[in-house]
Amino acid sequence: MNPAVTEVTRRIAQRSAATRSAYLERIARLSQRPPGPTRMGCANVAHAYAALPAADKLRIVQERGPHIGIVTAYNDMLSAHQPYEGYPALIRERAHALGATAQVAGGVPAMCDGVTQGLPGMELSLFSRDTIAMATAIALSHDVFDAALLLGICDKIVPGLLIGALHFGHLPCVFVPAGPMGTGLSNDAKGKVREQFAQGLVGRDELLRAESAAYHGPGTCTFYGTANSNQMLLEAMGLHVPGAAFIHPHDGLRQQLTEAAVDTVLGIAKGPRYTPIGRLVDERVIVNAMVALLATGGSTNHLIHWVAVARAAGIVIDWSDFSALSHATPLLARVYPNGSADVNQFQAAGGPGWVIRELVDAGLMHDDVATVDAAGLRQYGRVPRSDGAALRWHDLPAAPGDDSVVRGAAAPFSSHGGLALLTGNLGRAVIKTSSVPADRHVVEAPARVFDSQDALQAAFKAGELDRDVVAVVRFQGPQANGMPELHKLTPPLAVLQGKGYKVALVTDGRMSGASGKVPAAIHVSPEALAGGPLGKVRDGDLIRLDADAGTLQALVPAAEWEARTPATITPAQAEANGHDLGRELFAGMRRNVKSAEEGAITWM
Repeated sequence: MNPAVTEVTRRIAQRSAATRSAYLERIARLSQRPPGPTRMGCANVAHAYAALPAADKLRIVQERGPHIGIVTAYNDMLSAHQPYEGYPALIRERAHALGATAQVAGGVPAMCDGVTQGLPGMELSLFSRDTIAMATAIALSHDVFDAALLLGICDKIVPGLLIGALHFGHLPCVFVPAGPMGTGLSNDAKGKVREQFAQGLVGRDELLRAESAAYHGPGTCTFYGTANSNQMLLEAMGLHVPGAAFIHPHDGLRQQLTEAAVDTVLGIAKGPRYTPIGRLVDERVIVNAMVALLATGGSTNHLIHWVAVARAAGIVIDWSDFSALSHATPLLARVYPNGSADVNQFQAAGGPGWVIRELVDAGLMHDDVATVDAAGLRQYGRVPRSDGAALRWHDLPAAPGDDSVVRGAAAPFSSHGGLALLTGNLGRAVIKTSSVPADRHVVEAPARVFDSQDALQAAFKAGELDRDVVAVVRFQGPQANGMPELHKLTPPLAVLQGKGYKVALVTDGRMSGASGKVPAAIHVSPEALAGGPLGKVRDGDLIRLDADAGTLQALVPAAEWEARTPATITPAQAEANGHDLGRELFAGMRRNVKSAEEGAITWM
């Protein structure tokens, strides 16, 4: 094993010893109970299975056959989740063929950040993760299941399902993906039209045509944002059927992989391979996910989400762990926004299987972990193919299918991972370096301070930012307004950078998983509303963002900096952040949420 990976894993295990031990004790206690139909009262049992066919009732109650709970994020507004409509019937049919039964235990909400970008609905987005976790718990709270299948793909949905499932850590669980949409207009071409629109060079009709050509059918968006990073991490954690992540929704192989998910979860539901998700997800599996994220230049959102996922399993990680792993992890993939390829090209070049194989062989991932597949983690370094009615897994070739998209660990795109930690008198922040040109890793320029993304866009349109500038956008953290993504700021800032200006963004908000080529110090913690130092920044302060050195500094004399009183949010802005379009319902979450580095958790 790579020494840095070993050391980070040891440090996490030591830090988490008490919480992890308590968590495992709870799992063991729940695992030792009799099956649901045996321990429950007759009225409870009758209610649970009242709507089932008589044969299913017999299997569950009399024959004690395994019973699977399905938790689904299906809705037909999200392109990625629309294919799930027919999955419950397919799962029930396969379960019946194997002597088991299945019920839809419940649905969880699933919102699309692409729809709500720059709009008030985005202020519910981060909190939807913990809402999904709670909905998962409600679905499973009937407590009659021997295992669970979790149907979800996108940004907050997979982390929410995973957090919820880990709170039922005694249940064996398998995640069931649905795959990406086909390739449409290239991400580079779409990005250029967005920049032209920001400059007023094209109109709304042209922009809508481009966006509709990019997002055009069922399946996940094809850039390597949070949704597709989710799928990479689930493969690295061994929670999918191996190789299931990026097979198209309507490929014949997709149905076979979904059926295989039923086989797989039944294989670990009882008997010698009983593998509850809470035991499977240990500190080594969390480290494997972190390494996979770094090796692929994945979404910055996971520096929040996977902290929360780990805490749900009694494991404590922080951004210093990500930073230490990043220094040791080579960058093996170039997928948009870290390159020009989309996830379909990534899959064709080798995909998650290639990355996992290379990382395992290089000693950068723990291969001695449990996975839902009996063959272990190395099986996730292979690819599934249909052999008539059966699935077979095959080795990948020694050379990548396209070395502009994936490379081996011996000849990576970069010797270090795609994310970095920044520290200094402005707090702690993260930056996605894999998508930023090397000559933009260091930016030193005067600050222009904004209290909203709308104010920045207005200043851009007025021509006030045509200069070297570090845009500071504060009061965007989880306590202030739910920490919305600020992806709408990418086109105007990219235009300024394209004009040759030194430009950077510093914010306590989030950027999309598609964070682009503009240097962005994000998730600044503590946030401004909590008294964080972003509140001390004034227009004209010289700000230095140095991704190479890992620093984020306001170059203000120490005595003056110390003496400054942080700005506070205006009553009007606080009122606007707390009302309309359902935002009132999330006031408790805003009050109780922990910092971004603590996973923006609302349940601890």
